Amino acid sequence: METPETTRTCGWCGRQESDPARTLTWTTAVERGRARVYCETCSREHLRAMEGKLDSEHW
Repeated sequence: METPETTRTCGWCGRQESDPARTLTWTTAVERGRARVYCETCSREHLRAMEGKLDSEHW
């Protein structure tokens, strides 16, 4: 049984990835009740803001 491919899109830069293995290093966050996903590059760049729980508007 094949599973349908889902494409993930980075909530910051718009990068898209459909390979689940490549999205293992992406981070997820919940902001104002919405689930957000960020690619590895954006996650590394904005790590301190994420850990400080700042909304992405303030990055």
